[in-house]
Amino acid sequence: MSPTLGGLLPEIVSRLQGETTTLDAQVLLAHILERPRSWIAAHPEIEPEPVQLAALQEALHKLEAGAPLPYVLGHWEFFGLDFDLTPAVLIPRPETELLVERALSWLTAHPSRRRAVDVGAGSGCIAVTLAKHIPDLQVTATDISGEALEVARRNAGKHGLANRIQFIQADLLDFPADIRYSTFDLLTANLPYIPTRTLHGLAVFNREPSLALDGGADGLSLVRRLIEAAPGRLSRPALALLEIEAAQGEKVRALAAHAFPESKTQIHQDLAGRDRLVEIQF
Repeated sequence: MSPTLGGLLPEIVSRLQGETTTLDAQVLLAHILERPRSWIAAHPEIEPEPVQLAALQEALHKLEAGAPLPYVLGHWEFFGLDFDLTPAVLIPRPETELLVERALSWLTAHPSRRRAVDVGAGSGCIAVTLAKHIPDLQVTATDISGEALEVARRNAGKHGLANRIQFIQADLLDFPADIRYSTFDLLTANLPYIPTRTLHGLAVFNREPSLALDGGADGLSLVRRLIEAAPGRLSRPALALLEIEAAQGEKVRALAAHAFPESKTQIHQDLAGRDRLVEIQF
């Protein structure tokens, strides 16, 4: 007799690690059976097909070997949208939704400002989400990684936005001036901001791309370069939103004050009360 979903769930939970093992087990089963998670919970009597059981075991072996669940699934949700993922890009975090919320609020209040650049685009979750919610927004997405840009392009196509997002392989804002847009009203960036020494002691090290996590000796090497380069790429008025590590708020505020002496800078906290976002308006 084949195992049922109700019988499989405790076994899967016992083989997973972390604080959300029951949720992760349901998400994994939903992915394998191509059903909503709510359907899995409502049908404990269902017996998966042999091919589904084989796929489940393969996925569990990957998870037990240390692969993050989103990479095993090949996709993950961000801001209510589903994004394809590969190990070439960072897994979208809920904390980054704060940046998107602030960007959407500003764009709604400034209907004539419709040129945005997302630096270090990764999976494209920020660029795609902004374009999805603001129908007349034109977005340029840059990343130094060609592999990451391929994932971002795929996600733009997945959400019907390929014609509104321009992808450029570039080191931050170092791209030609003769592209479609060379100056922007909105700049967003979730750059690598973890200090190298700190990163090497974290569980995420070697599980997600270090290129998307390692911010140099003090965690600010890329953020510093971006702030220095930004004045030449931004129009007036404009908004820059930079996700940061919790201890970097005042340092980034000082960098912004030097680069944009007439700007207004705010630091926003995430749901855990930690500094997470620097907002620069000028």
